[in-house]
Amino acid sequence: MHHPSDHPLDDPNADPFAVAAQAADDIARHTGVDHHDIALTLGSGWGKAADLLGETVATIPATEVTGFSRPALEGHVGTIRSILTPAGRRVLVIGARTHYYESHGVRRVVHSVRTAAATGARIMVLTNGAGGIRRTWHPGQPVLISDHINLTAASPLEGATFIDLTDLYSARLREIARSVDPTLDEGVYCQFRGPHYETPAEVRMAERIGGDIVGMSTALEAIAARQAGMEILGFSLITNLAAGIQTTPLSHDEVLEAGRDAEPVISSLLARVVEKL
Repeated sequence: MHHPSDHPLDDPNADPFAVAAQAADDIARHTGVDHHDIALTLGSGWGKAADLLGETVATIPATEVTGFSRPALEGHVGTIRSILTPAGRRVLVIGARTHYYESHGVRRVVHSVRTAAATGARIMVLTNGAGGIRRTWHPGQPVLISDHINLTAASPLEGATFIDLTDLYSARLREIARSVDPTLDEGVYCQFRGPHYETPAEVRMAERIGGDIVGMSTALEAIAARQAGMEILGFSLITNLAAGIQTTPLSHDEVLEAGRDAEPVISSLLARVVEKL
């Protein structure tokens, strides 16, 4: 039996930007911070970065904020933090991500990004754990996202809303990241729907159409961030080599383990990058 949802974004007549504005008001009320400069979505493996960014002014459960769902996945925290950096910047750290594979619709997937924009953030840092296609990469390696291929067949844009995605992943921000770590490689991220991992044939397809990284998040969020006028920096932690490149079976436990092992290094990197944004 289907029960009607009480989630505000599930009403097709709801204005998702009004819901995001309400969420931003909730964040301001609960944190005592009325404006944020930078927002970060921390995916698998990136969670510890929040501790290194500066002074945590407030931590609130994501469920206290209008429109946020409970995280479906182990490894995703479910909190929203307001952090003051040594340079005096206000950073909103979103530890609650709704994945497209949860089948709640695209509005809920991008609600965190629209909320970040409504708090005033002009820069959106999107991070994830993902599979690598390039043979020279290894598990535990962070790479920059230079562009994406959206294989979900969905968009956060509704109606005749035409948004230019030419420089979606900001070249300026990638240069700043490389000034912190010149060894950072970059690649094209392919967002698959999930939640199953890709087949070897799908990975070969992704490689042939120009993909370097395969995962289940980020692309839809990046489009919504661009629509909201934000500049976007994307990071993938290569948690495993993709199916067919790696010959052993993939497991979520392996992804979490690679994330835990890499966490101190990539968290320090991300904190240093944010300090320069």
